[in-house]
Amino acid sequence: MSLTGKRVAVLVEQQYQEMEVWYPVYRLREAGCVVELVGPEAGKTYSSKLGYPAKATLAAKDAHATDFAAVVVPGGFAPDYIRRSEPMLKLVRDALAQNKPVAAICHGPWVLCSTTGLKGRKVTCFHSIKDDVVNAGGTYVDQEVCVDGNVITSRTPEDLPAFVVALIEMMHKG
Repeated sequence: MSLTGKRVAVLVEQQYQEMEVWYPVYRLREAGCVVELVGPEAGKTYSSKLGYPAKATLAAKDAHATDFAAVVVPGGFAPDYIRRSEPMLKLVRDALAQNKPVAAICHGPWVLCSTTGLKGRKVTCFHSIKDDVVNAGGTYVDQEVCVDGNVITSRTPEDLPAFVVALIEMMHKG
């Protein structure tokens, strides 16, 4: 199955981790995907932890899970802002409910904590949010990538190669 033309939503908000947005964006584009940067407001530029800009191409209120093959949730401090946005949470909840791949890295599983997407799942994350993941019903594992159903999680930028490979493989199966 080709990924050409498949749409993927990569969530953006202020204080995102640079590599956890741009590495998946470029790898998915190389695979033929159309990547939308989804933020609270379309056309607004969100700065990374180091100030690197990411301009949202689509507002979360206008993003529908039915229009996407997958959703990517980066880390950094952005997930703390993403989880405050009901339209962003709705997109993730709906993608989970539609059994679409939802890939969250580093602090990204914080968003899954706010969507009940972790209940009964094995998940990995940045070690400082392990307790949040467990309290949200997830079973924490310490490994570079963890796939449980349609949820893919990883710990840190060093895990990005395995993270994106797992996402692309899951999209090929879907």
